[in-house]
Formats: sequence, C-alpha cells, structure tokens
Amino acid sequence: MPETENGWLPDLLYRDGKFESGVALFAGANGRTTRFSREPEDLRKAERLSGRALLPGLVSAHSHSFQRAIRGRTERRTAAGRDSFWTWREAMYHTANRLSPDDVYAVARMAFLEMALSGITTVGEFHYLHHSPDGTRYEDPNLLAKYVVQAANDVGVRIVLLRTAYARAGWQMAPNPGQARFITPSADTFLSDTEELRQWAKGRASVGVAPHSVRAVPLEYFMRVVEYATAQRMPIHMHAAEQPAEIDACLNEHGVRPIELLQRHGLLGPLFTAIHAIHVTEEEIGFLAQAGARVCACPTTERNLGDGAVPADKYREHGVPICLGSDSNVQIDLLEDARELEYHLRMKKLERAVLACGTEPENLAHSLFESATRVGAASLQAGHEADFFTVDSNDPAIAGASEDSLLSHIVFSAGRSAIRDTYVAGKAIVQDGRHAQQAEITEEFRTVQRKLWS
Repeated sequence: MPETENGWLPDLLYRDGKFESGVALFAGANGRTTRFSREPEDLRKAERLSGRALLPGLVSAHSHSFQRAIRGRTERRTAAGRDSFWTWREAMYHTANRLSPDDVYAVARMAFLEMALSGITTVGEFHYLHHSPDGTRYEDPNLLAKYVVQAANDVGVRIVLLRTAYARAGWQMAPNPGQARFITPSADTFLSDTEELRQWAKGRASVGVAPHSVRAVPLEYFMRVVEYATAQRMPIHMHAAEQPAEIDACLNEHGVRPIELLQRHGLLGPLFTAIHAIHVTEEEIGFLAQAGARVCACPTTERNLGDGAVPADKYREHGVPICLGSDSNVQIDLLEDARELEYHLRMKKLERAVLACGTEPENLAHSLFESATRVGAASLQAGHEADFFTVDSNDPAIAGASEDSLLSHIVFSAGRSAIRDTYVAGKAIVQDGRHAQQAEITEEFRTVQRKLWS
C-alpha cells in the first residue's frame, strides 16, 4: 500500500448493490477512492472497522439550513383557520428576518452537524438569504453564503451552494416585506454575484444556481440564469409544482403549467433537478424524462407541510431518477426520507412494495438507497471521493440481519443510533457516534434559540 494511501476494512462493505466481506477500501491523499482490495497484505494494513458495515455517504440534495431554527416552533394552529404551507411560510419568514450573520452560521453548523451524525456526507444548500432583513445589500453580497459554506467546512461535510434567484413575490403581487432578504431584482446583479461566489468558493465548495420557482422568477430572468449555468456546466435546481396554488399562478401568468412552461422554452435538461414536483401530469413527467432531468423528493418535509406525496411510481415508470433532500430540516434523517418515498405511496395506493422492481428481496431497498446516494450525487455533480458512513451491525434496530437482508434492515428500520462513523474525503468527521465539535456547536445553537424564542 503506498504511503499516501489510507485503507479501511469493515466486516461488510456495500458496493455494486450487495454487501461483501473481506474487502478493504483505499483512498489517496486527495481523498478520492483509489481501489478495493482482497489482497492479504492490504487487509493487514487497512484500519480495521470491527462490527461495522460500510456504505457510500448519503447525499441531501436539497436543504435550507436556516430553517433548522424553526423546528418544533410551527406545530400549532394559527388564526388562519386552515393551516397549510402558506401559513407555515409566514412563520418561516418571521424567523429568517431575525437571524444575524453569526446566527446564520450557528444554525447552519447545527444542521450540518446533524447531517454528519446521520451519515450525510454531501449537502445541496438551496441558499436564498442574501441581504440584511430590510433588503439592504451587505458590502459583500455573498456574506451569508460564505458563512454557510464556512459552517459546512467547519463541520466537515461537503457542500454544493445552490445560489438562489428570487426576484418577486409573484406575478402581479405586491412586494412581501418578509421576502426582502431574498430579492435580487436584476438578473445581471444575480449573475455577477454568483460568479464572484463561484470564484471565491474554489477549494471550499461547489456552486450551482437555483431559480427559486416560476412564481418568484420571471421567465426572462430564469432564461438568463439557465443560460449562464449551462455554459458553466453548473447544477440547476428549482422548486416546481410543490403546491396547487403555484400551478394556478403559472396558468394565470403563462397559460401553461410550470414544467410545461420550462419545456416549451428549452429550460429542462440533464443539469436540471425539479424539487418536489408533486402536482404534475403524466405529460409533464414525460417532459422531465425526455430532457434527462431529475426530481428531488423531500418526504419528511412534504408530509410536515401537507404538500402531498411525490408520484415516485410514475417517475419510475418513465425513467426519471429521484434523489432526496432534507429541505426544511424538520427531521434530518435521509434514510427516513428514503423509506417515506415508498411509504407515502403505500398509504395512498393501499398496497405494499409499490416501488419494487421484481421479486428479489433487496431490490426495493437498493433502489431507495440509490436515491439517497448516487442519484443525489449526480444531481449535485458530486465526485467519487471517499465519502462513506458505517453502521453498527449489533445495533438493536438491525441486529440479526443477514448479509442478504442487511440493506433492507438499514433502509427500512435503522435509526440514527445505528450510524457510528462518517468519513468525508477519507477523513473521519464522526467517530463512534460523536463529532469533535458537537458540544460547542450544540451550545452555540442553544444560545441562538434562546435569543430567538425567549
């Protein structure tokens, strides 16, 4: 084994859709996986991970880290009579406008710490806090984005900062003061700010773009952003068809539904990921399939907000890949998101194993795990670095699993307690269920929460 290479030998290692024993993983000094080996000399030199199964790192392709601050604070009725995404949104705006730059950093660190503890190694951060609460630009227009990137770097998780374009409250709608932090009226300004961030981020993070939604970004603005991102081969993410009201607004403004609008103007493609994409027609699913686009489902948030269930069975029939996101971070557990993708359909269709392809016992678990790993990495254009996590094979939630059933145990039954170690680029950021900065990060977050909610 070369001196610049590190290796790990777990009891079981997951690759190519199955667990194998007697296999070590090796990574170079650059943090990229170099090889797998069964050679006795290699096995002797590799670090022994006894009682552990090793799996590829999880990828949360859609996160709003600042929303970690409102967890547990919106689970009540408001004076609106009927509570929905739209009433929750106003509570979210209220909190967003009370966060200082230092608060944004502290809350992001807490969210990213939880991700690391749950086996997430890469996050796509859909970032739209750009300005001061009254909309005044900071001297550095990317100040808050840089704080969020620094938070991820300090925790050790890999981040793709999806810089979000937000230009208006909606078609023919008066400005919403709660959105002042988000708004960049000019496409030129948004693009120049994004390019500045992209240059700064080299070596720290990757950068993509995220036109927030059809309601928040006029078509001409959207087209400018997509043209820029396509030329730079950057990921393009957008909220789409999350709520029926969004569909109605698009029909009123453009005469067509959101995904059809994007298809008509050539804005869909393999760089594009539609976030949520719940309220869609068969034709729109076909447009996404033809374009080679992806969908990002966020089941724990979608159930919390009452958004509806992503029609994952229809996407699968058309060959549209689905990745997963923790979104509002009301619960950070991507394995829960994976199982809920299936469970929401079971509740809706009154049948089991809806997303299974055939009768092989592990194919459903493998498919859901692919959504939580490989598809998310492709959506964010993440590489093949040595990012992985381990589970304790003796954890009560999965104890007794056989080699053939272990993935199903992990996907459908494992809790956070089963996840013991998380490695990013070959570096341990969580060991034996603890992060080195865990106490300090948690206490700083508590301080922010006391300020916000006392």
